[in-house]
Amino acid sequence: MTTTTHTQRSLRRRTLLAAAVCALAAAAAPTAGAVAPPLVDLQVIDRETRQAARIWRRGGRLYVAGRPGARYGLQVTNNTPGRVLVVMSVDGVNILTGETAGYGQRGYVFAPYETYEVSGWRKSDAQVAAFTFATLSRSYATRTGRPHDVGVIGIAAFTERTAPPVALAPAAPEQSAADTLEESVVTGGRRAPPPVLRAAPSGQVARRSERLGTAHGAREWSAVTTVSFQRATSYPKFVRQMEYDSYANLVARGVIPRSTPTPGRPRPFPQENGYVPDPPYGR
Repeated sequence: MTTTTHTQRSLRRRTLLAAAVCALAAAAAPTAGAVAPPLVDLQVIDRETRQAARIWRRGGRLYVAGRPGARYGLQVTNNTPGRVLVVMSVDGVNILTGETAGYGQRGYVFAPYETYEVSGWRKSDAQVAAFTFATLSRSYATRTGRPHDVGVIGIAAFTERTAPPVALAPAAPEQSAADTLEESVVTGGRRAPPPVLRAAPSGQVARRSERLGTAHGAREWSAVTTVSFQRATSYPKFVRQMEYDSYANLVARGVIPRSTPTPGRPRPFPQENGYVPDPPYGR
């Protein structure tokens, strides 16, 4: 009897221990259906109102509405514990080099979990020309003979290659595009100011006009430094594009639904004006 009881107690303890281990493993595992954040986030910021532009979705594409003449910034957030390189383009033009944009070009390096707002075309280590919404004919891409991709913002993000373990007799590896060191611009740790919540722009529908592009605006101070970055892969880990145009044009294109009057409270005497009105055809 004593042996049987001891055995049962041991089995019970083991069962409880196994259950506790399973519970801990379940708690450590990611929640089913949870969606991991993207490698980086991108927001278009109105620099006057400090408001992030609303993102509209249609047909699997992303759109934002710009205000003609308004300066804007591209706010990027690195959601990872490591550095990332982000090659950025506006209207099909690399915002750092001015080249027709491609994945293999220079970009901005973001520190772990850093948020930074890129406010213009890079002119030097200390200056940018402000991003300003303008008509297609006044956009930088059109003025430099490249009007075909006006109206789109793109980012391509790369993770950094980590150093492999040291081998006793390492063989000389063949270099590929992903292995080479390149010079890229680092933001310098300046944080973007937090967006200020303001009223959304009114839904006034104007006649469709010339579509928007991005002009080469006024020079502004914006300091960066140049660092080395080794890409883990030659192809980006994350790519995102946002198309943009004026609010009226996006409404005309069917991207933004036309606003309809919101019904108010019902009125018991909707025609009560205080006095008898004139008949419709005179006295």
